Amino acid sequence: MYAYIKGIVQEINPTNIVLENNNIGFELIVPNPYHYTLNDETIVYISQQVREDSNTLYGFQSKEQKKVFLLLLKVKGVGPKSALAILAGASSEEIIQAIENSDATYMTKFPGIGKKSAQQIILDLKGKVEFTLDNKGNKVKAEIADALLALEALGYSKKELTKIERKLLAYEFEKADEYVKQGLKLLMGM
Repeated sequence: MYAYIKGIVQEINPTNIVLENNNIGFELIVPNPYHYTLNDETIVYISQQVREDSNTLYGFQSKEQKKVFLLLLKVKGVGPKSALAILAGASSEEIIQAIENSDATYMTKFPGIGKKSAQQIILDLKGKVEFTLDNKGNKVKAEIADALLALEALGYSKKELTKIERKLLAYEFEKADEYVKQGLKLLMGM
């Protein structure tokens, strides 16, 4: 299994890129090849999918994007092609928010995802995303994630916590307890 490949983008094609590493060109199927720049050195996070008739490398710009891809593959009726179409059309955060908000209409905007598939994705994945993302699809500081869990344990709903999560990102505290205190202030001011 591969975690990532660091190399130089040698080709950009409609469905894939070729990434050269140590004189080996890796063909990587990616959600949107045009996010990459020719001749740039980059890190691509890899998911190797072995099927009866194929051995394919899928590439992603972030660990979170890869995680969302792997989660989507666990849903009955969603294969790599559909998962890539979803990732090509939205950020990891937008996809997760649609799932957590049970927004089947949003999910049906992707090619190959009908109402039934969208509902299945929501049913299978809602509440199972193990990481929190900020508005750029980056992993939120562990301290904020811990603070949100602590506030949830105090009885605040996920809906209330979602409202303050973005506000907490504006603060640069060192410890989770400082985020808890700030979160309580924000929640009391609502």
